[in-house]
Amino acid sequence: MTGPPPDPARPPAPASAARLRALHAGRAPGDPLVLPGPWDAASADVFVRAGAEALATPSHGIAASLGHADGSTPADEMFAAVARIVRAVDGRVPVSADIERGYGLPPAELVARLLGTGAVGCNLEDSAGGELVDPRRQADFLSEVHAAAGDRLFVNARIDTYIRGAADPLGEALERGRLYVAAGAECVYPFAAPPADLGVLAGELGVPVNAIPLPDGPSARELAEAGASRITYGGGLHARALAAYEDIARTLPLP
Repeated sequence: MTGPPPDPARPPAPASAARLRALHAGRAPGDPLVLPGPWDAASADVFVRAGAEALATPSHGIAASLGHADGSTPADEMFAAVARIVRAVDGRVPVSADIERGYGLPPAELVARLLGTGAVGCNLEDSAGGELVDPRRQADFLSEVHAAAGDRLFVNARIDTYIRGAADPLGEALERGRLYVAAGAECVYPFAAPPADLGVLAGELGVPVNAIPLPDGPSARELAEAGASRITYGGGLHARALAAYEDIARTLPLP
């Protein structure tokens, strides 16, 4: 029994950034905070009923569910999708949202719109158009987001040095990470960093490190044992769901 569906006319139940923050604190090695990535209200409910302590919406999965290419979802549609997910969760767990580069919105407006969805955390990435953003420019942006949000948002700063051709991905990730943490980020997300670098980043930066299990890459367990204390899945769970849909479709008596 899942109970009655949330009332769509009722605002999302309050969820606390402090609660999300506490879930990141004091994680033992090999015991990461795992945040499944729901792309709609139904998947969010499934993950919570399965025992998820928090959720992290994936921009890729939401884009696909809305018929958009990754990175091309209009801001209004993304915020509406996040709000539907928060409403479905109905205060049972905190929700963090992947809001890409912030959709070109001024930081104060970005924060206001995100908080309006009921989300209490966010991912903000440091590349645009396939190129890395200047690290100090990104740090200034994060600082303005932090100033507008205060303690109402848990900010996870994505670092794209490993996928954007940086000459020294680890060295540049450390440089960026230090700037981002000083600007108010409470977690860093060195996308696609190899396991050997995760412990270095965690030790040097002193904040939780987010990692993602990629196809044919290290498992969530391996990433956690290497130093990641937070695991998210990006659009990976949506992709697995689509594969399951295809399996179901092949069982149908179609022509």
